[in-house]
Amino acid sequence: MSESFEFAEPDHVTAGAIGPAGQRVFYLQARQGGQVVSLRLEKQQVAALCEYLGGILNDLAAVDGPLPLDVELLEPVVAEWVVGALAVAYEEADDRILLVAEEFVPDDDEDEEADEPLAALEEDGPPAAIARFRLTRAQVHAMVTHASRVVSAGRPICPVCGRPMEPEGHFCPRNN
Repeated sequence: MSESFEFAEPDHVTAGAIGPAGQRVFYLQARQGGQVVSLRLEKQQVAALCEYLGGILNDLAAVDGPLPLDVELLEPVVAEWVVGALAVAYEEADDRILLVAEEFVPDDDEDEEADEPLAALEEDGPPAAIARFRLTRAQVHAMVTHASRVVSAGRPICPVCGRPMEPEGHFCPRNN
């Protein structure tokens, strides 16, 4: 069973990637006090999270004060677990954005529905680990700006087929 995490006031939060384009591994990372938590995600999860959080920020008042400048991943990056689902909520009373990540737990039975609710319990296995991060709007803004750049810095997209192009060449199925 993996460990769950609760960061009520993290002093560092970011999303980034390690590795060359086409082979990058993406992470969501937070630090509170001396504890650093890194969670592994897919590029599409980071992109969707940035888009959703950007929409929330657009609906709220502009961020007051300076943005965090330190948005790089803290080394060494060691993933605690792989993220399966993400949820976001705005806590108006505290002016915080709650980011909840749930661990991916492989389903032993392929016939069961894949659309289980967040934090669902498996009948035969342990519950999925949860990470909860309560973030300021400034932290979210800085993370979204940085992570959006990281996501877009990947391999160029083929203008004909829309697939990523490899540095050593690209076989475009539409050029047959």
